[in-house]
Amino acid sequence: MSRSTDHSLAISVGDQVIGARTSLGFSQRELSRRSGLSQSAMSRLERGLHSGLDLDDLQRLAAAMGGRFRFQLDAPFLADRSIQRDRVHGRCIGYAARRLRGDGWVVASEVEITGSAGPGWIDVLGWDPLSRALLVIEIKTEIIDFGRIQRTLGWYQSRAGDAARHFGWSARTVSSALLLLDSRAVADRLRDNRDLARLAFPERARELEGFIRDPARRKAGLPQGLAMIDPLSRKTAWLRSSVLDGRRSAPAYLDYADAARRLGR
Repeated sequence: MSRSTDHSLAISVGDQVIGARTSLGFSQRELSRRSGLSQSAMSRLERGLHSGLDLDDLQRLAAAMGGRFRFQLDAPFLADRSIQRDRVHGRCIGYAARRLRGDGWVVASEVEITGSAGPGWIDVLGWDPLSRALLVIEIKTEIIDFGRIQRTLGWYQSRAGDAARHFGWSARTVSSALLLLDSRAVADRLRDNRDLARLAFPERARELEGFIRDPARRKAGLPQGLAMIDPLSRKTAWLRSSVLDGRRSAPAYLDYADAARRLGR
């Protein structure tokens, strides 16, 4: 029986055992003697097959080679989930949701979606009952990996229709927007990624705000949009332009820490 790519964890463990054993110059028989585990079970383990060994057995096997196993959960969207729970991000979600409702949208926040990449959470999902337009909003208070932000938003947009049906929303069009905290640190990172950002987000604050106020005018929906927001602002025009539009006015905040201090007052 050959090793299966459907059992990547078992294969990974087997490869680690083989690597450690051969580096020490142990045969399977010798490692079996040292660990007290059967040689047939170790043979199956090293081939990525079901061996019948439990976690305690693996610890004994590692100890026999002077080591220990460490397991790490790789869940790429858990990092985004932890960010969603912070104060600044939460204030931005509430601010965007309140503004959308003011323009007649029905809104849900932190909407969970699932897929082959794991679970994800749409920050704000808006639905306009008249035009049946669906709007996916991703909010970022900092920019770490702009390419990943773009890919994540694209995935959210592709899954948003299924998520909307759970609320009884039948969407005719699905649009998306990236809303960024209006800080100098974010503006600097956006400037560093301006070529990619301009290509990925062809619509800006003015077009996005026009779409939110009257989505029926864009019958085909809106290409991905990008704008800055200040959750403390009470101005009617709540979506702010960015450095991509040649903006020269100073951002509302210096960085995330500055926003956290001011929003926490």
